[in-house]
Amino acid sequence: MAAAPPLLFPYPPVLEEAVAAIVSLLAAEYPLAPRALALLLLADDAEAWYLVAAREGERVEQVRRIVQETQDRLGEPLNYTLLRHYHEAAATLAADVVSLPARQRQGWGNRLGAWTMRPWPGLPILGLVLYFGLYQAVGVFGAGTVVDFLESRVFEAWLNPWINSLVCSSIPWPWLQELLALDYGLVTLGLRYAVAIILPIVGIFFLVFSLIEDSGYLPRLALLADRFFKAIGLNGRAVIPLVLGFGCDTMATVVSRTLETRQERVIATLLLALAIPCSAQLGVILAILSGRPLALLLWAGIVLFILLLVGYLAARVLPGSGRGFYMDIPPLRWPRLGNVLAKTLARIQWYLLEVLPFFLLASTLIWAGRLTGLFPLAVRALTPLTTAIGLPPAMAPVFLYGFFRRDYGAAGLYDLAAGGALTGTQMLVAATTLTLFVPCIAQFSVMLKERGWRTALGIVLFIFPFAFACGFLLHRLLLVAGLTL
Repeated sequence: MAAAPPLLFPYPPVLEEAVAAIVSLLAAEYPLAPRALALLLLADDAEAWYLVAAREGERVEQVRRIVQETQDRLGEPLNYTLLRHYHEAAATLAADVVSLPARQRQGWGNRLGAWTMRPWPGLPILGLVLYFGLYQAVGVFGAGTVVDFLESRVFEAWLNPWINSLVCSSIPWPWLQELLALDYGLVTLGLRYAVAIILPIVGIFFLVFSLIEDSGYLPRLALLADRFFKAIGLNGRAVIPLVLGFGCDTMATVVSRTLETRQERVIATLLLALAIPCSAQLGVILAILSGRPLALLLWAGIVLFILLLVGYLAARVLPGSGRGFYMDIPPLRWPRLGNVLAKTLARIQWYLLEVLPFFLLASTLIWAGRLTGLFPLAVRALTPLTTAIGLPPAMAPVFLYGFFRRDYGAAGLYDLAAGGALTGTQMLVAATTLTLFVPCIAQFSVMLKERGWRTALGIVLFIFPFAFACGFLLHRLLLVAGLTL
């Protein structure tokens, strides 16, 4: 038999020894080379482990010991060691066949890409992205101009009166009238919230997020935030699910499965449920507080402080430790219009198919609760908590809406603020408490699936009293300070 050709890029001796030891233990037949299978096992590939466990019997425990001993000798995750080796090998190959002119290496795209990964001027650049991308585009234009037009000109001035008149004149049963129209109907409340208030906000957020995503800025933001995130038990990779949380916390909770350790996944899930407002919440809060800059700054500062504090404490209470951070950094480029539109439309389609039914379901549940008396009972139970933090009793249903859907509660807050039912100080307390309030049913169901019932229930039992305690403390501090917003 001819000798095997020498490897072009051999692995470090420790890894080569582990590969040889694992290959010597593999006795069954596999659809890929034993060396490739050994490398997959060292990289902790789940399918490779399943395959070997099914075919090797007791020998799989010997393989596990080899993998663990190798990781102990290297002192770092083996998948990280392998990935670093792949990058070095790719860089060696690229250096032999690719040559870039010096002018291209020092182009504005490369310079700007390097700047975004450093604290200076990376943080000011991040501030500009947040100001124009979130505040001006989502908050001022989406939650202000577009929502005002759809809600005032389309629903309140034309569609809702027409639906109310049509339903009341053609349906003789009051219980069915209330299901379809009037104050809590599927069209007049559920569809109005979903289409007139939330869709413009999330649609513009999806557009802005697609622009940022397609430009290659997100991995740079992850690198910039890595040192900051390590203080709360995470690393830069957690930027992806946390930033996605500003779109939809439910979707972001699913994405948190990409984090490497259980501790990181639990901390990210906790922070998403507690202190990351979804796009609808964020847009509504930006809209109602945009005319009160001090209140907006206080809200952002308080929520950020709570995120850091809870993350810091959770990292020290939860067992385990974080992993090192590594991520591919693509070139910074102008976003491509086709890519941006395709991503935006796909996300809007997801919203219409996945989220819109929840609004209609929430309206139905509220209608059923009012019909049976359960909804007024729940509102009465929440009213003492609401008044204790200085808010009017009309905020109690808003918190209940927020449990059905976070964005549903945000729409209820928008209605109260637009109707002049809240002072500036009350808007700040309401926005802060609603941001920290328990996750909606959809997010909670995903938490159950991803983290298990004990973790999900523990998070909710912590968040509910914590949110109102923070609201009460903020209310008292504003009273003592005599601050009028």
